[in-house]
Amino acid sequence: MKAQSDLYRSLPAVDDLLRTADIKPLISQEGQAVVADACRAVLGRLREEISTSRLESEKLALALSGIQSAIETEVRRTLGYSLRPVINATGVILHTNLGRAPLADTALDHLRETAGVYSNLEFDLETGERGKRDVHVDRLLRKLLTEELAGASPAGRARAPVPTQPLRTETISTIVVNNNAAAVLLALNTLADGGEVIVSRGELVEIGGSFRIPDVMAKSGAILRDVGTTNRTRIADYERAINERTKLLLRVHRSNFEITGFAEQPSIAELVTLAQKHKLPLAEDLGSGALFDLRTVGINDEPGVTDSLCSGVHVVTYSGDKLLGGPQAGLISGREDLVRKMRANSLFRALRVDKLTYAALEATLLACVKKDHDSVPALRMMRLSKAEITRRAEALISKLQEQAGEGSRPTRFTAELLDGESLIGGGSAPSAVLATMLIAVTCYSLTASELAARLRASVPPVIARVEEGRVLLDLRTVFPAQDEVVARVLSQVLAQIRAV
Repeated sequence: MKAQSDLYRSLPAVDDLLRTADIKPLISQEGQAVVADACRAVLGRLREEISTSRLESEKLALALSGIQSAIETEVRRTLGYSLRPVINATGVILHTNLGRAPLADTALDHLRETAGVYSNLEFDLETGERGKRDVHVDRLLRKLLTEELAGASPAGRARAPVPTQPLRTETISTIVVNNNAAAVLLALNTLADGGEVIVSRGELVEIGGSFRIPDVMAKSGAILRDVGTTNRTRIADYERAINERTKLLLRVHRSNFEITGFAEQPSIAELVTLAQKHKLPLAEDLGSGALFDLRTVGINDEPGVTDSLCSGVHVVTYSGDKLLGGPQAGLISGREDLVRKMRANSLFRALRVDKLTYAALEATLLACVKKDHDSVPALRMMRLSKAEITRRAEALISKLQEQAGEGSRPTRFTAELLDGESLIGGGSAPSAVLATMLIAVTCYSLTASELAARLRASVPPVIARVEEGRVLLDLRTVFPAQDEVVARVLSQVLAQIRAV
Protein backbone atom coordinates (compact mmCIF):
# COMPACT_ATOMS: atom_id res chain seq x y z
CA MET A 1 0.00 0.00 0.00
CA LYS A 2 1.35 3.37 -1.01
CA ALA A 3 1.90 6.06 1.59
CA GLN A 4 -0.35 9.11 1.47
CA SER A 5 2.53 11.24 0.17
CA ASP A 6 2.93 8.87 -2.79
CA LEU A 7 -0.81 9.02 -3.50
CA TYR A 8 -0.71 12.82 -3.51
CA ARG A 9 2.21 12.73 -5.98
CA SER A 10 0.15 10.48 -8.26
CA LEU A 11 -2.36 13.28 -8.83
CA PRO A 12 -1.82 15.22 -12.07
CA ALA A 13 -1.34 18.98 -12.10
CA VAL A 14 -4.13 21.18 -13.39
CA ASP A 15 -1.95 22.43 -16.25
CA ASP A 16 -1.18 18.84 -17.29
CA LEU A 17 -4.89 18.02 -17.40
CA LEU A 18 -5.66 21.09 -19.49
CA ARG A 19 -3.08 20.00 -22.08
CA THR A 20 -4.50 16.49 -22.56
CA ALA A 21 -6.19 15.70 -25.86
CA ASP A 22 -9.37 14.52 -24.15
CA ILE A 23 -9.87 17.83 -22.32
CA LYS A 24 -9.11 20.20 -25.21
CA PRO A 25 -12.54 19.80 -26.91
CA LEU A 26 -14.18 20.68 -23.59
CA ILE A 27 -12.03 23.83 -23.34
CA SER A 28 -13.05 24.83 -26.88
CA GLN A 29 -16.69 24.42 -25.99
CA GLU A 30 -16.86 25.93 -22.49
CA GLY A 31 -13.69 28.01 -22.08
CA GLN A 32 -10.42 27.40 -20.26
CA ALA A 33 -11.38 29.22 -17.04
CA VAL A 34 -14.45 27.05 -16.45
CA VAL A 35 -12.63 23.80 -17.25
CA ALA A 36 -9.66 24.78 -15.06
CA ASP A 37 -12.00 25.41 -12.12
CA ALA A 38 -13.61 22.00 -12.72
CA CYS A 39 -10.18 20.33 -12.72
CA ARG A 40 -9.30 21.98 -9.41
CA ALA A 41 -12.63 20.88 -7.89
CA VAL A 42 -12.18 17.23 -8.97
CA LEU A 43 -8.57 17.12 -7.78
CA GLY A 44 -9.63 18.77 -4.50
CA ARG A 45 -12.13 15.99 -3.85
CA LEU A 46 -9.49 13.34 -4.57
CA ARG A 47 -7.07 15.00 -2.14
CA GLU A 48 -9.77 15.09 0.52
CA GLU A 49 -10.47 11.36 0.07
CA ILE A 50 -6.76 10.59 0.29
CA SER A 51 -6.42 12.63 3.48
CA THR A 52 -9.28 10.72 5.14
CA SER A 53 -7.87 7.35 3.98
CA ARG A 54 -10.95 6.65 1.86
CA LEU A 55 -8.88 6.40 -1.33
CA GLU A 56 -6.17 3.76 -1.56
CA SER A 57 -3.83 3.14 -4.50
CA GLU A 58 -6.13 0.76 -6.43
CA LYS A 59 -9.17 3.01 -6.00
CA LEU A 60 -7.10 6.06 -6.92
CA ALA A 61 -6.00 4.41 -10.17
CA LEU A 62 -9.65 3.70 -10.98
CA ALA A 63 -10.61 7.29 -10.18
CA LEU A 64 -7.81 8.70 -12.35
CA SER A 65 -8.88 6.53 -15.28
CA GLY A 66 -12.27 8.25 -15.18
CA ILE A 67 -11.04 11.76 -14.40
CA GLN A 68 -12.10 13.12 -17.80
CA SER A 69 -15.70 12.06 -17.15
CA ALA A 70 -15.54 13.55 -13.65
CA ILE A 71 -14.31 16.88 -15.04
CA GLU A 72 -17.08 16.93 -17.68
CA THR A 73 -19.66 16.21 -14.98
CA GLU A 74 -18.26 19.03 -12.84
CA VAL A 75 -18.42 21.45 -15.79
CA ARG A 76 -22.07 20.51 -16.43
CA ARG A 77 -22.85 20.99 -12.75
CA THR A 78 -21.13 24.38 -12.67
CA LEU A 79 -22.86 25.66 -15.80
CA GLY A 80 -26.21 24.03 -15.10
CA TYR A 81 -29.14 25.50 -13.21
CA SER A 82 -29.15 25.17 -9.45
CA LEU A 83 -32.93 25.62 -9.34
CA ARG A 84 -34.38 22.64 -11.15
CA PRO A 85 -37.56 20.57 -11.25
CA VAL A 86 -38.14 17.67 -8.87
CA ILE A 87 -40.92 15.13 -8.51
CA ASN A 88 -42.84 15.64 -5.29
CA ALA A 89 -43.91 12.21 -4.06
CA THR A 90 -44.30 13.32 -0.42
CA GLY A 91 -48.06 13.87 -0.52
CA VAL A 92 -47.61 17.41 0.87
CA ILE A 93 -49.44 19.54 -1.69
CA LEU A 94 -48.13 22.98 -0.72
CA HIS A 95 -44.61 21.87 0.18
CA THR A 96 -42.75 25.08 1.08
CA ASN A 97 -39.32 23.55 0.47
CA LEU A 98 -40.42 22.34 -2.98
CA GLY A 99 -41.83 25.67 -4.17
CA ARG A 100 -45.39 25.39 -2.83
CA ALA A 101 -48.11 25.62 -5.51
CA PRO A 102 -47.17 24.54 -9.05
CA LEU A 103 -48.52 27.02 -11.59
CA ALA A 104 -51.40 26.25 -13.94
CA ASP A 105 -50.70 25.80 -17.65
CA THR A 106 -52.73 28.95 -18.34
CA ALA A 107 -50.49 30.88 -15.94
CA LEU A 108 -47.37 29.62 -17.73
CA ASP A 109 -48.90 30.51 -21.10
CA HIS A 110 -49.77 34.02 -19.88
CA LEU A 111 -46.21 34.42 -18.54
CA ARG A 112 -44.71 33.47 -21.90
CA GLU A 113 -47.21 35.67 -23.72
CA THR A 114 -46.48 38.84 -21.74
CA ALA A 115 -42.97 38.50 -20.28
CA GLY A 116 -41.05 38.02 -23.51
CA VAL A 117 -42.39 41.24 -25.02
CA TYR A 118 -43.56 44.62 -23.76
CA SER A 119 -46.88 44.78 -21.91
CA ASN A 120 -49.36 47.29 -20.52
CA LEU A 121 -48.19 46.64 -16.94
CA GLU A 122 -48.57 50.31 -15.97
CA PHE A 123 -50.09 51.78 -19.12
CA ASP A 124 -53.74 52.70 -19.66
CA LEU A 125 -54.57 51.70 -23.22
CA GLU A 126 -57.70 53.86 -23.26
CA THR A 127 -56.14 57.16 -22.20
CA GLY A 128 -52.60 56.52 -23.39
CA GLU A 129 -51.35 57.61 -19.98
CA ARG A 130 -49.64 55.94 -17.06
CA GLY A 131 -51.84 53.38 -15.32
CA LYS A 132 -51.76 51.26 -12.15
CA ARG A 133 -50.47 47.71 -12.13
CA ASP A 134 -53.10 46.71 -9.54
CA VAL A 135 -55.93 46.83 -12.09
CA HIS A 136 -54.92 43.54 -13.71
CA VAL A 137 -55.93 41.51 -10.64
CA ASP A 138 -58.11 43.95 -8.68
CA ARG A 139 -60.95 43.64 -11.21
CA LEU A 140 -60.99 39.84 -10.88
CA LEU A 141 -60.79 39.89 -7.10
CA ARG A 142 -63.63 42.44 -6.92
CA LYS A 143 -65.75 40.05 -8.97
CA LEU A 144 -64.77 36.97 -6.95
CA LEU A 145 -65.20 38.57 -3.55
CA THR A 146 -68.44 40.40 -4.26
CA GLU A 147 -70.01 37.28 -5.80
CA GLU A 148 -69.03 35.33 -2.72
CA LEU A 149 -70.34 38.03 -0.41
CA ALA A 150 -73.63 38.01 -2.31
CA GLY A 151 -73.90 34.30 -1.53
CA ALA A 152 -73.36 33.07 -5.08
CA SER A 153 -70.71 30.55 -4.02
CA PRO A 154 -69.93 30.67 -0.28
CA ALA A 155 -66.34 29.71 0.47
CA GLY A 156 -66.99 27.21 3.22
CA ARG A 157 -68.90 29.68 5.41
CA ALA A 158 -66.76 28.65 8.35
CA ARG A 159 -68.09 31.73 10.15
CA ALA A 160 -71.55 33.13 10.49
CA PRO A 161 -71.79 36.68 9.15
CA VAL A 162 -72.56 39.38 11.68
CA PRO A 163 -75.00 42.21 11.04
CA THR A 164 -72.91 44.90 9.42
CA GLN A 165 -73.15 47.23 6.47
CA PRO A 166 -72.59 44.93 3.47
CA LEU A 167 -69.56 45.53 1.32
CA ARG A 168 -70.39 46.62 -2.21
CA THR A 169 -68.33 46.06 -5.34
CA GLU A 170 -66.96 49.58 -5.29
CA THR A 171 -65.97 49.33 -1.62
CA ILE A 172 -63.69 46.27 -2.00
CA SER A 173 -60.15 46.68 -3.26
CA THR A 174 -57.00 44.54 -3.39
CA ILE A 175 -53.29 45.25 -3.72
CA VAL A 176 -50.46 42.77 -4.19
CA VAL A 177 -47.04 42.60 -2.51
CA ASN A 178 -44.34 39.95 -2.56
CA ASN A 179 -45.61 37.64 0.21
CA ASN A 180 -48.04 37.51 3.12
CA ALA A 181 -45.44 38.69 5.65
CA ALA A 182 -44.99 41.79 3.49
CA ALA A 183 -48.77 42.23 3.36
CA VAL A 184 -48.96 42.15 7.17
CA LEU A 185 -46.00 44.55 7.41
CA LEU A 186 -47.61 47.05 5.02
CA ALA A 187 -51.02 46.85 6.71
CA LEU A 188 -49.55 47.41 10.18
CA ASN A 189 -47.28 50.24 9.06
CA THR A 190 -50.12 52.00 7.28
CA LEU A 191 -52.85 51.59 9.87
CA ALA A 192 -50.91 51.55 13.15
CA ASP A 193 -47.47 53.15 12.81
CA GLY A 194 -46.56 54.56 16.24
CA GLY A 195 -49.73 53.22 17.82
CA GLU A 196 -50.74 50.04 19.63
CA VAL A 197 -52.05 46.90 17.95
CA ILE A 198 -54.00 44.52 20.14
CA VAL A 199 -53.54 40.83 19.41
CA SER A 200 -54.07 37.65 21.41
CA ARG A 201 -50.95 36.12 22.95
CA GLY A 202 -52.05 32.78 21.54
CA GLU A 203 -51.77 34.22 18.02
CA LEU A 204 -48.15 35.42 18.17
CA VAL A 205 -47.15 32.75 15.72
CA GLU A 206 -43.94 31.93 13.91
CA ILE A 207 -44.69 31.94 10.19
CA GLY A 208 -41.76 29.89 8.91
CA GLY A 209 -38.08 30.59 8.46
CA SER A 210 -38.00 31.86 12.07
CA PHE A 211 -40.05 34.96 11.16
CA ARG A 212 -42.45 35.80 13.93
CA ILE A 213 -45.46 38.11 14.18
CA PRO A 214 -43.86 40.22 16.97
CA ASP A 215 -40.77 40.74 14.77
CA VAL A 216 -42.86 41.79 11.77
CA MET A 217 -44.84 44.14 14.00
CA ALA A 218 -41.70 45.72 15.41
CA LYS A 219 -40.40 46.41 11.89
CA SER A 220 -43.73 48.00 10.96
CA GLY A 221 -43.40 50.69 13.63
CA ALA A 222 -46.50 49.49 15.45
CA ILE A 223 -46.44 48.65 19.16
CA LEU A 224 -47.51 45.16 20.15
CA ARG A 225 -50.12 44.91 22.91
CA ASP A 226 -50.71 41.23 23.52
CA VAL A 227 -53.69 40.19 25.63
CA GLY A 228 -54.92 36.99 27.24
CA THR A 229 -52.81 33.87 27.62
CA THR A 230 -51.37 31.31 25.25
CA ASN A 231 -54.44 29.09 25.38
CA ARG A 232 -57.27 31.39 26.53
CA THR A 233 -58.17 34.89 25.42
CA ARG A 234 -61.58 36.50 25.88
CA ILE A 235 -63.19 39.53 24.27
CA ALA A 236 -63.01 41.26 27.66
CA ASP A 237 -59.19 41.10 27.41
CA TYR A 238 -59.34 43.14 24.21
CA GLU A 239 -61.86 45.57 25.72
CA ARG A 240 -59.67 46.30 28.73
CA ALA A 241 -56.59 46.86 26.57
CA ILE A 242 -58.17 49.53 24.33
CA ASN A 243 -56.94 53.05 25.08
CA GLU A 244 -56.24 56.33 23.30
CA ARG A 245 -53.08 54.84 21.71
CA THR A 246 -54.93 51.88 20.18
CA LYS A 247 -55.00 52.04 16.39
CA LEU A 248 -55.84 48.52 15.27
CA LEU A 249 -57.28 45.18 16.36
CA LEU A 250 -55.46 42.24 14.77
CA ARG A 251 -56.57 38.64 14.41
CA VAL A 252 -53.88 36.16 13.31
CA HIS A 253 -55.17 32.86 11.97
CA ARG A 254 -53.21 29.95 13.46
CA SER A 255 -52.80 28.35 10.07
CA ASN A 256 -49.88 26.03 10.85
CA PHE A 257 -50.86 24.67 14.29
CA GLU A 258 -53.83 24.14 16.60
CA ILE A 259 -54.50 24.73 20.29
CA THR A 260 -56.99 22.19 21.59
CA GLY A 261 -58.36 21.19 24.96
CA PHE A 262 -58.57 23.94 27.59
CA ALA A 263 -58.62 26.75 25.03
CA GLU A 264 -60.75 29.77 24.20
CA GLN A 265 -60.64 32.71 21.80
CA PRO A 266 -63.19 35.38 20.87
CA SER A 267 -65.33 34.75 17.83
CA ILE A 268 -64.78 36.95 14.81
CA ALA A 269 -68.28 38.34 15.40
CA GLU A 270 -67.27 39.55 18.87
CA LEU A 271 -64.15 41.24 17.48
CA VAL A 272 -66.17 42.93 14.71
CA THR A 273 -68.67 44.24 17.24
CA LEU A 274 -65.87 45.54 19.48
CA ALA A 275 -64.13 47.23 16.54
CA GLN A 276 -67.39 48.92 15.52
CA LYS A 277 -68.04 50.07 19.09
CA HIS A 278 -64.65 51.80 19.35
CA LYS A 279 -64.46 52.85 15.68
CA LEU A 280 -61.24 50.86 15.16
CA PRO A 281 -60.20 48.97 12.04
CA LEU A 282 -60.04 45.17 12.37
CA ALA A 283 -57.43 43.32 10.31
CA GLU A 284 -56.98 39.59 9.93
CA ASP A 285 -53.83 37.81 8.87
CA LEU A 286 -55.53 34.84 7.26
CA GLY A 287 -52.33 33.31 5.92
CA SER A 288 -53.46 30.69 3.42
CA GLY A 289 -56.49 32.48 1.96
CA ALA A 290 -58.90 30.22 0.07
CA LEU A 291 -61.15 31.64 -2.65
CA PHE A 292 -63.06 28.42 -3.32
CA ASP A 293 -65.38 26.18 -1.33
CA LEU A 294 -63.05 24.13 0.88
CA ARG A 295 -65.88 21.81 1.84
CA THR A 296 -65.61 20.22 -1.62
CA VAL A 297 -62.28 18.70 -0.56
CA GLY A 298 -63.41 17.76 2.95
CA ILE A 299 -62.03 20.81 4.80
CA ASN A 300 -64.81 22.27 6.90
CA ASP A 301 -63.26 24.56 9.50
CA GLU A 302 -60.77 26.64 7.51
CA PRO A 303 -62.11 30.18 6.92
CA GLY A 304 -61.87 31.67 3.45
CA VAL A 305 -61.22 35.28 2.47
CA THR A 306 -64.91 35.95 1.90
CA ASP A 307 -65.79 34.44 5.28
CA SER A 308 -63.70 37.13 6.92
CA LEU A 309 -64.99 39.99 4.76
CA CYS A 310 -68.58 38.81 5.07
CA SER A 311 -68.17 38.75 8.85
CA GLY A 312 -67.15 42.40 8.88
CA VAL A 313 -63.35 42.26 8.97
CA HIS A 314 -62.05 45.44 7.35
CA VAL A 315 -58.74 44.17 5.92
CA VAL A 316 -57.61 40.62 5.17
CA THR A 317 -54.07 39.56 4.25
CA TYR A 318 -53.35 36.19 2.58
CA SER A 319 -50.93 34.31 0.34
CA GLY A 320 -51.05 33.75 -3.40
CA ASP A 321 -49.15 30.46 -3.43
CA LYS A 322 -51.12 28.54 -0.83
CA LEU A 323 -54.82 27.72 -1.10
CA LEU A 324 -55.16 30.12 -4.01
CA GLY A 325 -52.76 27.92 -5.98
CA GLY A 326 -50.89 30.73 -7.71
CA PRO A 327 -47.45 32.39 -7.54
CA GLN A 328 -45.76 33.66 -4.39
CA ALA A 329 -47.53 36.89 -3.46
CA GLY A 330 -49.16 38.62 -0.54
CA LEU A 331 -52.65 39.97 -1.14
CA ILE A 332 -54.44 42.63 0.89
CA SER A 333 -58.20 42.77 0.33
CA GLY A 334 -60.73 44.88 2.13
CA ARG A 335 -62.36 48.24 2.56
CA GLU A 336 -61.35 50.46 -0.33
CA ASP A 337 -60.41 53.54 1.72
CA LEU A 338 -58.04 51.52 3.93
CA VAL A 339 -56.46 49.73 0.99
CA ARG A 340 -56.02 53.10 -0.77
CA LYS A 341 -53.94 54.30 2.19
CA MET A 342 -51.70 51.25 1.87
CA ARG A 343 -51.28 51.84 -1.86
CA ALA A 344 -50.16 55.42 -1.09
CA ASN A 345 -47.61 54.23 1.49
CA SER A 346 -44.05 54.56 0.15
CA LEU A 347 -43.35 51.12 1.62
CA PHE A 348 -45.74 49.67 -0.95
CA ARG A 349 -43.31 50.46 -3.77
CA ALA A 350 -40.54 48.58 -1.99
CA LEU A 351 -42.79 45.54 -1.55
CA ARG A 352 -44.65 45.49 -4.85
CA VAL A 353 -44.40 42.61 -7.33
CA ASP A 354 -43.32 42.52 -10.96
CA LYS A 355 -45.01 41.63 -14.24
CA LEU A 356 -44.23 37.91 -13.85
CA THR A 357 -46.24 37.68 -10.63
CA TYR A 358 -49.12 39.71 -12.04
CA ALA A 359 -49.30 37.52 -15.15
CA ALA A 360 -49.36 34.26 -13.17
CA LEU A 361 -51.75 35.65 -10.57
CA GLU A 362 -54.16 37.04 -13.16
CA ALA A 363 -54.37 33.67 -14.93
CA THR A 364 -54.92 31.83 -11.63
CA LEU A 365 -57.69 34.23 -10.58
CA LEU A 366 -59.30 33.96 -14.00
CA ALA A 367 -59.51 30.17 -13.52
CA CYS A 368 -61.28 30.82 -10.20
CA VAL A 369 -63.71 33.24 -11.87
CA LYS A 370 -64.49 30.55 -14.46
CA LYS A 371 -64.86 27.97 -11.64
CA ASP A 372 -62.22 25.93 -13.49
CA HIS A 373 -60.50 24.80 -10.29
CA ASP A 374 -59.15 21.59 -11.80
CA SER A 375 -56.90 23.65 -14.10
CA VAL A 376 -55.00 24.85 -11.01
CA PRO A 377 -52.64 21.97 -10.03
CA ALA A 378 -52.76 22.44 -6.24
CA LEU A 379 -56.57 22.59 -6.24
CA ARG A 380 -56.79 19.60 -8.56
CA MET A 381 -54.54 17.58 -6.24
CA MET A 382 -56.77 18.41 -3.28
CA ARG A 383 -59.77 17.10 -5.20
CA LEU A 384 -58.21 13.76 -6.22
CA SER A 385 -60.07 10.76 -4.81
CA LYS A 386 -58.36 7.92 -2.98
CA ALA A 387 -59.75 5.49 -5.58
CA GLU A 388 -58.05 7.33 -8.43
CA ILE A 389 -54.72 7.46 -6.55
CA THR A 390 -55.05 3.72 -5.80
CA ARG A 391 -55.48 2.86 -9.49
CA ARG A 392 -52.36 4.80 -10.40
CA ALA A 393 -50.38 3.27 -7.53
CA GLU A 394 -51.36 -0.27 -8.55
CA ALA A 395 -50.29 0.41 -12.14
CA LEU A 396 -46.96 1.83 -10.99
CA ILE A 397 -46.21 -1.17 -8.76
CA SER A 398 -47.03 -3.55 -11.64
CA LYS A 399 -44.69 -1.64 -13.92
CA LEU A 400 -41.95 -1.66 -11.28
CA GLN A 401 -42.23 -5.40 -10.69
CA GLU A 402 -42.24 -6.07 -14.42
CA GLN A 403 -39.08 -4.03 -14.98
CA ALA A 404 -37.34 -5.48 -11.92
CA GLY A 405 -37.90 -9.01 -13.21
CA GLU A 406 -36.08 -8.34 -16.49
CA GLY A 407 -32.57 -8.68 -14.99
CA SER A 408 -30.75 -11.95 -14.42
CA ARG A 409 -30.53 -11.35 -10.67
CA PRO A 410 -33.77 -10.31 -8.99
CA THR A 411 -33.59 -7.37 -6.61
CA ARG A 412 -34.68 -8.09 -3.07
CA PHE A 413 -37.30 -5.43 -2.55
CA THR A 414 -40.99 -5.12 -1.81
CA ALA A 415 -43.46 -2.51 -3.06
CA GLU A 416 -46.90 -2.63 -1.51
CA LEU A 417 -49.97 -0.46 -1.05
CA LEU A 418 -50.57 1.21 2.28
CA ASP A 419 -53.44 3.39 3.50
CA GLY A 420 -52.22 6.85 4.35
CA GLU A 421 -52.91 10.56 4.53
CA SER A 422 -51.88 13.50 2.36
CA LEU A 423 -51.32 16.95 3.82
CA ILE A 424 -52.31 20.37 2.49
CA GLY A 425 -49.03 21.84 3.80
CA GLY A 426 -47.67 25.36 3.45
CA GLY A 427 -49.06 26.40 6.82
CA SER A 428 -52.62 25.78 5.63
CA ALA A 429 -55.38 23.81 7.38
CA PRO A 430 -53.10 22.11 9.95
CA SER A 431 -55.72 19.61 11.09
CA ALA A 432 -56.97 18.72 7.60
CA VAL A 433 -55.76 15.50 6.03
CA LEU A 434 -56.83 13.80 2.80
CA ALA A 435 -57.17 10.02 2.58
CA THR A 436 -54.71 8.53 0.12
CA MET A 437 -52.99 5.31 -0.92
CA LEU A 438 -49.23 5.13 -0.43
CA ILE A 439 -46.62 2.99 -2.17
CA ALA A 440 -44.34 1.58 0.52
CA VAL A 441 -40.96 0.46 -0.84
CA THR A 442 -38.46 -1.60 1.15
CA CYS A 443 -35.06 -2.64 -0.22
CA TYR A 444 -33.23 -5.26 1.84
CA SER A 445 -29.74 -4.17 0.80
CA LEU A 446 -30.32 -0.49 1.59
CA THR A 447 -31.78 1.38 4.52
CA ALA A 448 -34.82 3.55 3.83
CA SER A 449 -32.69 6.67 4.21
CA GLU A 450 -30.13 5.34 1.72
CA LEU A 451 -32.84 4.50 -0.82
CA ALA A 452 -34.43 7.94 -0.38
CA ALA A 453 -31.02 9.55 -0.93
CA ARG A 454 -30.53 7.63 -4.19
CA LEU A 455 -33.97 8.75 -5.37
CA ARG A 456 -33.01 12.36 -4.61
CA ALA A 457 -29.79 11.90 -6.60
CA SER A 458 -31.63 10.59 -9.65
CA VAL A 459 -32.49 12.56 -12.79
CA PRO A 460 -35.02 13.97 -12.18
CA PRO A 461 -34.82 13.90 -8.38
CA VAL A 462 -37.72 12.07 -6.72
CA ILE A 463 -38.54 13.34 -3.22
CA ALA A 464 -40.25 10.79 -0.97
CA ARG A 465 -41.12 10.33 2.70
CA VAL A 466 -39.29 7.96 5.06
CA GLU A 467 -41.34 6.44 7.86
CA GLU A 468 -40.88 3.31 9.97
CA GLY A 469 -38.01 1.97 7.87
CA ARG A 470 -39.82 2.33 4.53
CA VAL A 471 -39.79 4.78 1.65
CA LEU A 472 -43.32 6.08 1.09
CA LEU A 473 -44.50 7.53 -2.23
CA ASP A 474 -47.80 9.42 -2.44
CA LEU A 475 -49.00 9.92 -6.02
CA ARG A 476 -51.42 12.67 -5.02
CA THR A 477 -48.62 15.19 -5.55
CA VAL A 478 -47.12 13.42 -8.57
CA PHE A 479 -48.47 14.64 -11.89
CA PRO A 480 -50.02 11.69 -13.79
CA ALA A 481 -47.56 12.19 -16.64
CA GLN A 482 -44.76 11.64 -14.10
CA ASP A 483 -45.93 8.16 -13.02
CA GLU A 484 -43.85 6.50 -15.75
CA VAL A 485 -40.83 8.59 -14.75
CA VAL A 486 -41.15 7.54 -11.09
CA ALA A 487 -41.34 3.88 -12.14
CA ARG A 488 -38.28 4.31 -14.38
CA VAL A 489 -36.24 6.06 -11.68
CA LEU A 490 -37.10 3.41 -9.09
CA SER A 491 -36.26 0.65 -11.54
CA GLN A 492 -32.90 2.24 -12.37
CA VAL A 493 -32.01 2.68 -8.70
CA LEU A 494 -32.94 -0.91 -7.92
CA ALA A 495 -31.07 -2.18 -11.03
CA GLN A 496 -27.91 -0.42 -9.86
CA ILE A 497 -28.21 -2.25 -6.55
CA ARG A 498 -28.75 -5.56 -8.37
CA ALA A 499 -25.63 -5.01 -10.44
CA VAL A 500 -23.40 -4.58 -7.40
